[in-house]
Amino acid sequence: MNKKQHVPVLLDGVLCGLNLKPDGCYVDATFGRGGHSGEIVRHLGSTGQLLAIDRDPHAVSAVEPALANDPRFELIHGEFSELRRYALERQLLGKVDGLLLDLGVSSPQLDEAERGFSFQAEGPLDMRMDPGRGISAGEWLAEVDEKTLKTVIAKFGEERFAARIARSIVSARANRRIATTRELADIVASAVPQQRSRKHPATKTFQAIRMFVNEELEQLAAALEASLELLCAGGRLCVISFHSLEDRQVKRFIRNASLVPEPFRGLPEIPLHAQPKLKPIGKAVKPGDTEIAANARARSARLRIAERL
Repeated sequence: MNKKQHVPVLLDGVLCGLNLKPDGCYVDATFGRGGHSGEIVRHLGSTGQLLAIDRDPHAVSAVEPALANDPRFELIHGEFSELRRYALERQLLGKVDGLLLDLGVSSPQLDEAERGFSFQAEGPLDMRMDPGRGISAGEWLAEVDEKTLKTVIAKFGEERFAARIARSIVSARANRRIATTRELADIVASAVPQQRSRKHPATKTFQAIRMFVNEELEQLAAALEASLELLCAGGRLCVISFHSLEDRQVKRFIRNASLVPEPFRGLPEIPLHAQPKLKPIGKAVKPGDTEIAANARARSARLRIAERL
């Protein structure tokens, strides 16, 4: 397998969950390397439509020519927090039959050392999904105070040694700037007790910094809210998450959108604005043993599906 190939996770679950129709209108808000998008387009007829979005310019430039030239397909370089604006500009509000969000970092991003996402290879400490926007992880680490750093690592990484790690990072940068992924990984590893775990001790810290730098949970919240305006009645929302913070946020959103707000419960007539907007479809879909064996990064994936009412 090509090193930069991205294997689409839970592909069968996504295709089933979207309930694809040949003439449907769909949005893949996390194009990546186009694994899901390519399969969605293959299920569309001549009048079907797929709008894809990705904030990573590397992903946008790597789109396959056959897909890029397909008249049913459009790819936007942008953030999925801008979903509503993109749909409004194309007169798609309330007309989308399915929306896919495949969260987190892609395999090519992890495999490309120069992107700075992985502690397993030496590279500049960047971690930005879009290298042309915002500040890099290295720039942020050079300025952030210890208390804020501890909070970020604890919140976004759910790291119980956050205080020790933050203290070690601040102490190390007093001597010289932390410039590479390997330097940061070594600092984190030396700050936490040795444990018998398959995970590298820097896993949660790298996750936390990446999520903070890219505002991933804020982006997700905006996209989920926009989904209620994008989807038509019967339209499907499919979200793949890879860790508990994202999954809890998605689960909570679907649950809340499927309930009548407390002040209106029990009334004989529920006002239109207070009626449930989503219904959950089944339980979370997890990868099977065969998929995990073929793609170890799928192990923690969870797919949640909801339908617009």
